[in-house]
Amino acid sequence: MKRYYNRRDFLKTASAGTLAALAAGAPMSGFLSSCSGKQGGADAVILLWMAGGMAHTDTFDPKAYTPFEKGLDSNRVLSTFKSVPTALDGIHFSEGLESIGALMDKGTLIRSYVAADLGHILHSRHQYHWHTCYEPPQTVAAPHIGAWIAQELGPKNPVIPAFIDIGQRMTVGEAEELKAFHTAGFLGSEYGPFMIPDPSSGLDAVKPPAGMSFSRFERRNQLYTDLLNQNIIGEYGSDYQKESFKRSMEQAYMLLKSPEAKAFDLNDEPKDSYDIYNTGRFGLGCLMARRLIEQGARFISVTTEYEPFMGWDTHENGHVRTRDMKKLIDAPVAQLIKDLDRSGHLDRTLIIIASEFSRDMVMEGRPGAEVKHQVDQPDVINDIKNYGMHRHFTDGCSMLMFGGGIKKGFVYGKTADERPCKTIEKPIRIEQVHQSIYHALGIDPQKHEVIEGRPFYTTPDGVHKPELELFA
Repeated sequence: MKRYYNRRDFLKTASAGTLAALAAGAPMSGFLSSCSGKQGGADAVILLWMAGGMAHTDTFDPKAYTPFEKGLDSNRVLSTFKSVPTALDGIHFSEGLESIGALMDKGTLIRSYVAADLGHILHSRHQYHWHTCYEPPQTVAAPHIGAWIAQELGPKNPVIPAFIDIGQRMTVGEAEELKAFHTAGFLGSEYGPFMIPDPSSGLDAVKPPAGMSFSRFERRNQLYTDLLNQNIIGEYGSDYQKESFKRSMEQAYMLLKSPEAKAFDLNDEPKDSYDIYNTGRFGLGCLMARRLIEQGARFISVTTEYEPFMGWDTHENGHVRTRDMKKLIDAPVAQLIKDLDRSGHLDRTLIIIASEFSRDMVMEGRPGAEVKHQVDQPDVINDIKNYGMHRHFTDGCSMLMFGGGIKKGFVYGKTADERPCKTIEKPIRIEQVHQSIYHALGIDPQKHEVIEGRPFYTTPDGVHKPELELFA
């Protein structure tokens, strides 16, 4: 019988997995690697992460629109925004996403992503699953997809970190759960994310603090290295993990002294371009991602940031909050795609727009696997706060892909037009998504490491295949 873990179980086992990974020796590379796979069309990835659960029916897969009025039957409400045309004939987005919609002739729209059944739905568990492809908790610390890519392909530019995460603070909300998958796991610290919590002060992440000279910084860097043996890696880590941690510090130090560090300084961006991106931290993160791709970054994640009951985590006022989130993402995402296309980088850069699951007003979970409702919803709506998608829905989620060999002007999968608006054609799951990303990069589907005497694949058991229909 499958056990469903709660938050405390997740944290306890995740912590145990982290310590197990630290104590383990160096992972042994699998016999098959990317050299035996077909070269893909991409050499870089940008993941635009809609943290918190983006409702498909109010964004990229609109259904019948029912405007708000007092006395409205909840079951009648499928979409709370009007639909607007995109660049593809017959394909509509919901109102507020016109800029991205105008570029859909350049990318693929997936309307049939199905999130896993993980029991009582927790954002942290579904985010862990999406980013690592492994259901939590694990007995070892599973690497983030960006870490696998960094380890297998290495940096394009030796000065720019191969894996960069922009926009997620670890001081808000469920910080420990977020840390559980923002890691390279057993692959070692050198492949973990270079964290930029706030892109508006991104240069501060790669330069000494104010008032500190470079010589003083060099002495502090040496002291930091000396303190290695006094932290958790020094106490529990294997020689491999300790050396990997030192290499990660050396990489950061090399970046600090390089001219490429200017890519992190958004003050260099022309004002007219900066203003288009400047919708907030996410928009500026998209700008930084563009600048870093131009300097040779390999994998970048830009997030709207997960903070409970904020952003896309629309447990109340779903319509109003979704309207505000569209204002945050529409212009900068579209500008990122246009800028990379104009500079010639889009063909080699795979851009993914995704979220951990979708939302519905009535159902929590999916048909046949409904779980306990976490939000009350009256049968009759008399208050605007109850108008909008706020329950977690896992059986029909939207995802967008651009560049990197992906088809242009293509729609994959379909959801029902009536509640429950579930996937009815071509379901795609996280294992196929990950393998499709690896395929775009030319990484063999059998890529794995041997950890604690057993193979650990990029996707569970190494049996999953990419969805080739997505590729041109």
